[in-house]
Amino acid sequence: MSPPLLKLGAVLSTMAMISHWMSQTLPSLVGLNTTRITTSDTLTQISPKEGWQVYSSAQDPDGRCICTVVAPEQNLCSRDAKSRQLRQLLEKVQNMSQSIEVLNLRTQRDFQYVLKMETQMKGLKAKFRQIEDDRKTLMTKHFQELKEKMDELLPLIPVLEQYKTDAKLITQFKEEIRNLSTVLTGIQEEIGAYDYEELHQRVLSLETRLRDCMKKLTCGKLMKITGPITVKISGTRFGAWMTDPLASEKNNRVWYMDSYTNNKIVREYKSIADFVSGAESRTYNLPFKWAGTNHVVYNGSLYFNKYQSNIIIKYSFDTGRVLAQRSLEYAGFHNVYPYTWGGFSDIDLMADEIGLWAVYATNQNAGNIVISQLNQDTLEVLKSWSTGYPKRSAGESFMICGTLYVTNSHLTGAKVYYSYSTKTSTYEYTDIPFHNQYFHISMLDYNARDRALYAWNNGHQVLFNVTLFHVIKTEDDT
Repeated sequence: MSPPLLKLGAVLSTMAMISHWMSQTLPSLVGLNTTRITTSDTLTQISPKEGWQVYSSAQDPDGRCICTVVAPEQNLCSRDAKSRQLRQLLEKVQNMSQSIEVLNLRTQRDFQYVLKMETQMKGLKAKFRQIEDDRKTLMTKHFQELKEKMDELLPLIPVLEQYKTDAKLITQFKEEIRNLSTVLTGIQEEIGAYDYEELHQRVLSLETRLRDCMKKLTCGKLMKITGPITVKISGTRFGAWMTDPLASEKNNRVWYMDSYTNNKIVREYKSIADFVSGAESRTYNLPFKWAGTNHVVYNGSLYFNKYQSNIIIKYSFDTGRVLAQRSLEYAGFHNVYPYTWGGFSDIDLMADEIGLWAVYATNQNAGNIVISQLNQDTLEVLKSWSTGYPKRSAGESFMICGTLYVTNSHLTGAKVYYSYSTKTSTYEYTDIPFHNQYFHISMLDYNARDRALYAWNNGHQVLFNVTLFHVIKTEDDT
């Protein structure tokens, strides 16, 4: 018998017990059984149904007969008390009957829920047989159907909890539901039947987390330089070649600028492969000649030093127009403060993970290197740092993560000899050697996207790999 039927049987047994109790108890409460009356003179058993009865008799001093009688149960005082007790008891019985009726109705309602639950459980059992028969080809929709069935079963739990005497049964039922859910989840994970959208969202979440992690590893301290890798041999002894560090991964255009003066032609190649093969995609005729070889392409624009001036030019490759130009105040130019190799390399423009920079020297800083961070749109100087390293003693320099690294020579035996951190405004002497394979470096710039140094080495276009010691950014870092 199912639990609701057991409860209904218990209800009926209770009603029978109440009826038996009423048949045994009511007569004694309302005086429907025999009664014993006691006096000080005599004790006589009488029956209330016999009417008026003589209890005792005697003569008074005048000779009259005095009788003591027992009145029948119609005595008003006794009748009122018994009637009140009867009414109270009947009210109790009526209340009990109403409660039993409510319990009966609730039992019938719950019984219908249980019958529905039994049907659903049978359906679940059939589903699990299907899972066992065909585990490898199980589709996500089967799990969805099971979950929906489980959702329909959940409202039954509060209904069953109404039966306070069946707390143990309810606990067992809850445990079975938990076990069933655990088994269902385990089978889902074992088979891997995840919905495509769910997998897609997981992949996107993982990708976001990886990108966040990579952002923390974008900056580091230079530890080692390896290479070079010779990409091409072309042009004169002096020149520059570069890619855009802010370009997308699919955009691998290369720009090529031969010589350090008397030239305005920039050659563009769609890829490194085209650059190696010499397949030009486009040429640009700049409005001004450039000075030196220390140009940079940044976010789709070319930044260069205008010939015989300390003016910086921003030129857009997309529009073929000059977007901005600004004089770099006090900066020496036209071989006043060049690198050791000369070539009008007074003003070195470069970019790193932080932004756009200009490295130069001024009379105010006694010919020592000055580092200025530039606004890429207006070319305005945002902030400057004055170092104690003579510009003319430097072979070349480049920026990585806001730190300037200076080589001691452009010839054989060159190494990174000095560094200056703009974050801490401190410097240190270093000893990081690299192989100057072709003995004359006239251009050396860092590309943050490629994590490599682009170099022009005596008519050879080469790449150096760099090894950085990564410092994880904290919330206080900018």
